[in-house]
Amino acid sequence: MSKVETKPRHEKFAAVLARAAERKGGEAALAALVDKPLSKEQISAYSNDRVLSQMTKSVFKSGFVWRVVENKWDSFEEHFFEFEIEKILMMPDEMLERKATDPKIIRNLKKVFTIRDNAQMIANLEREHGPIGEFIANWPEDDIIGLCALLKKQGNRLGGNTGINVLRGLGKDTFRLSSDVEAYMRSRDIVTGGLQTKTSLNAIQNQFNLWRQETGLSLTELSMILAYSCGDNRVGFAS
Repeated sequence: MSKVETKPRHEKFAAVLARAAERKGGEAALAALVDKPLSKEQISAYSNDRVLSQMTKSVFKSGFVWRVVENKWDSFEEHFFEFEIEKILMMPDEMLERKATDPKIIRNLKKVFTIRDNAQMIANLEREHGPIGEFIANWPEDDIIGLCALLKKQGNRLGGNTGINVLRGLGKDTFRLSSDVEAYMRSRDIVTGGLQTKTSLNAIQNQFNLWRQETGLSLTELSMILAYSCGDNRVGFAS
């Protein structure tokens, strides 16, 4: 009987980096494609209206053409009072319904209602923990899935990759669960069940934590390099 060759579950990141560099034409070319997170000081400086703006943008981009959302974003800012929390919280249902019919924004009533819901979440978090920018900045990167779980539980439509996209949009250091990243994790049996289960998310977090300790790279850099190292991803967007 022939021996079945299996891949080691925990691969050294140097091997991942080498594959990604080979695909992209060398380490310098790869480095030019990889983003870095913002510093804690930069994230701490975010006011609550900018955090709500990013949350709203990520919600509207989910399942939609991102370019369209970006093109309409100035109108979103105008229609929703530059996302000032106090003004948003005072908006009655009737006003939100009226705003949702305006062609200058994306007319999706359920997503429009998330603006007020997520404004309330931010207000609640600030009452308990202080400024939301500082709260996000100080959340430990070795438990980024905990922050995503909080956004999902306390916010509206902030689960899955939407919550991750909020954090990435704010410059918070986090990995993204793209199809390439998921495929890698499954190929190594790091993930064997549903991607968004607690067991799977813990396993993915633990793998990134190991690589972070091994390399000194950020979760953002690790995630993007990993995505560039596998699947059909060769020159375009990475995770």
